[in-house]
Amino acid sequence: MLAAVRSIQKPVASTGLRALSVPAYNPDLKSQANKPKNIKYFKIYRWDPESKEKPYQCTYPVDLDDCGPMVLDALIKIKNEQDPTLTFRRSCREGICGSCAMNIDGGNTLACLSPIKKNKDVSSIHPLPHMFVVRDLVPDMNNFYDQYTSIKPWLHSDKPSDVNHEHLQSIEDRKKLDGMYECILCACCSTSCPSYWWNPDKYLGPAVLMQAFRWIEDSRDDKTEERLRALDDSFKLYKCHTIMNCTRTCPKGLNPAQAIGKIKSRLASLH
Repeated sequence: MLAAVRSIQKPVASTGLRALSVPAYNPDLKSQANKPKNIKYFKIYRWDPESKEKPYQCTYPVDLDDCGPMVLDALIKIKNEQDPTLTFRRSCREGICGSCAMNIDGGNTLACLSPIKKNKDVSSIHPLPHMFVVRDLVPDMNNFYDQYTSIKPWLHSDKPSDVNHEHLQSIEDRKKLDGMYECILCACCSTSCPSYWWNPDKYLGPAVLMQAFRWIEDSRDDKTEERLRALDDSFKLYKCHTIMNCTRTCPKGLNPAQAIGKIKSRLASLH
């Protein structure tokens, strides 16, 4: 019996396996537990439409040593651990969906792409400016999406539809759409524009106008002149005064002001 046990142990020993070792006690663990927390304060706009209370700001502490690097990480941590009533939009967490657009420390951006500032300053967070607020950091996007719908953001082709036929495009024509198709309709640019603040019911704003030019520039679309004529309006287009806030604030690094300028140039050639 003893020989059998030894024969079983031999192959195990030949594999070089070692017994598990328990790490020695580290006296620094206690000092690490007692060290001061790396606290950052976030002052957040709050408003509940079901309450009679006026909008107010609430300040929350967050331990940055136990939090992700982005402002959205801090918001999620606050909601999960401190205040479940805090309301905001989020989805992709990688700058693709545009859901978490808000005003952070005075500038419109995406919370998922905005790093937490590693200083002792209190970070201020508000909903996108000059829009109706649904609750807390959630803006009402209905007017913005209605304006987007008004430009008919899809291909208009006079050619007979054929499911077996592709709308082919040259490499050169495809490149003309770069810097426009990447727009995620987060509305950071439009809500940073003073012209849009004062005329949101008439001026289409930089985001929608850049999307309009994206379809005007598309070689596969057959309604270019019709699209241009639809924008030939003193409010829809010409309320842009090249303030350039839109280009400065775009979290995707796009240039809506340039697209608007090109629409104006195209219209000038039609007059």
